[in-house]
Parts: sequence; C-alpha cells; structure tokens
Amino acid sequence: MPNFSADKISQGGFSLASANCGTAVSQMKALAPTTGLCGCRGMTMPSKGRIYINAKDITGQDEYKRACYIGRIYQNPLLGTASGMTIEENVALAMKKGLRGLRISLNRNLRSEIQDKLRLLGMNLEKRLKEPVSLLSGGQRQALTLLMAIVSKPLLLLLDEHTAALDPRNAKVVLDLTCRFIKENKLTALMVTHNMSQAIEFGNRLLMMDEGKIILDVRGREKEPLTVEKLVEKFHEIRKHSIESDGVLLVD
Repeated sequence: MPNFSADKISQGGFSLASANCGTAVSQMKALAPTTGLCGCRGMTMPSKGRIYINAKDITGQDEYKRACYIGRIYQNPLLGTASGMTIEENVALAMKKGLRGLRISLNRNLRSEIQDKLRLLGMNLEKRLKEPVSLLSGGQRQALTLLMAIVSKPLLLLLDEHTAALDPRNAKVVLDLTCRFIKENKLTALMVTHNMSQAIEFGNRLLMMDEGKIILDVRGREKEPLTVEKLVEKFHEIRKHSIESDGVLLVD
C-alpha cells in the first residue's frame, strides 16, 4: 500500500473510499479498501509503504495499542457489541477504552452519564439499560456500536460499509447519526462503501479505488457537482476499460 497519513485526511474530515465505483467485483478487488482499513487498525501489515497518524509512524505498532485511538465499525452489526452483556455494560466498557483494568463499577453517576449518551441516539435505549444487547435489532445494535466508538473520541474512525447490512430506513438513521457525531465531535473518519450515491452525498473527500490502487481523489468544491453518472464516466476515463470487460455485476 502507498504511504497513508491521517494528517492528509483533515481533522474533522469525513473521507470515503469507493471500490470500483459501486460495483460488485471479483473478491480480491472488492476487498481492497477493507484491507486498507485493516492495515490502519493493525490487523494486517503492509508489504510496502508506511502508516502515519499525527505525523507518528504507527506501521509496526500492535493492534491492541492502536485500538486505544482508532475506532472501527464493521458491516456486521453483531461484531461491534458483546451480546451476552447488557446495554449499559457495553457502553460502560467502551467508556473505559484506553484505561487500565476492565472492572466496571456501574454507580449512579455512571448510569446517568450512560443514559445521557444513549439519548443522543433517539431510540429510547436509555430506558432499556438492563436489557441484553442481543434483544436489539440490527439497526439499534449498529447505532449503539457507533455511539460506543465515538465516546472515547478516537483520532481516526474507520467505517467498514457499516450500513450495508441494514434495511434502507435503518441505514439512513445510522448514516445521519454518523455524520452528526463526526461533525459534533470533530472526528476524522474514513468510510468504505460500494454505494456510489453514498460516496457522493456524504463526506468532504472521495477516494475511488480499483485493483487495490487509488485512481481518483476529489474533495471540497470539486466533489460537490459529482453525480453517479459523472463518477462512472470518470472511472471509465481513468481506467480505459469497461466494467463489463472485467466480469463484474453492477449493483448500484
């Protein structure tokens, strides 16, 4: 992978990586942006290039150390929460991220703080503190995962197609919460999506990837006039071949 620097994703910036312009491609190509997120989080090591956050080289740093300041939300809503724990226990655990010890003391003050945070979701979860997370719907679990990811105010928030497994209504709710939390907390976020409409609508920077390489990088005013049609046209102009010739199925 090329050198990746969170410094180059402006603080408070919301960047999106779109793989092959919203198409379902051969598995190796489709995984390119997700593989990049794994590299940022320390789950895989790059074969070349370096990874920097705030001008610090973290390329060789262990995953558990990066977890203190890099948050990640997966496509599967079940992966971001502990099913056997209650809603309040999950949030409390997230609030202790980066601190020593795992023991959770759920006193009155902490419960009040947890309730205040859950109210931000607008799902009445603050009234269900004692319920196991396993009773929540996929949309509720993903919204809770998002809240848990931002309570520690990570330096970098990685969104790995985090609405792809949700129905359209819940996807919109989670995306709206995502944009709101990023803006209010001035977070830096990198979101992977195969949905061209999302890539255009959300964020202030768009990176298009093909065969593991960034082939387009637009931001700010240059991004504003983009449409799905223009994005597809740019893809063909850059790659000089049609999507059909690569044996892929258009899904957007």
